[in-house]
Amino acid sequence: MEHINSSYNWYALYTRSRYEKKLHQDLFNSGVESYLPLKVERRKWSDRIKVVEEPLLRGYLFVKVSNREYFGVLNNIGAVSYVTFGGKAATIPENQIEGLRKIVDNFNDKLNVTREKITKGTQVRVKNGLLKDVLGEIVEIRGKTRIVLRFQSLGYCLHTEISMKEVEILDSNVVVDK
Repeated sequence: MEHINSSYNWYALYTRSRYEKKLHQDLFNSGVESYLPLKVERRKWSDRIKVVEEPLLRGYLFVKVSNREYFGVLNNIGAVSYVTFGGKAATIPENQIEGLRKIVDNFNDKLNVTREKITKGTQVRVKNGLLKDVLGEIVEIRGKTRIVLRFQSLGYCLHTEISMKEVEILDSNVVVDK
């Protein structure tokens, strides 16, 4: 009898265009843990301004599943496939999901998302505050420091500004994106 791995891991899931919220709700209704980071935006029409929540990473949803639920998630309308790396679904460490949650929850109005390729710089850890223990990479120093929380398997980088005295430089052997 084959042993089924019942440990839970986070994965990134590609979604159909504009299905992120619907798929997130469908997974919630079926008991599957998922995370959809949302960005609050102000939209202006000729007659009014409205505040809306849009997916931070269009076309992506994060799911925490075991082998038991892994394939069932793909049976949902809106689910396309898992994000793969080297032909295998890329697992995302819990601490990266938690770091993403902290940034989205506390710096939503200052959040910028980019797909630009960023070369590796100095690796740092936030020493205190809401982002304590979040790992990042210094991208730019221009009076302020930009910390980048990288999700290498997605090809996205999240940027937020933080003071240099709020970070500690890590040993050069520490790799942030693993």
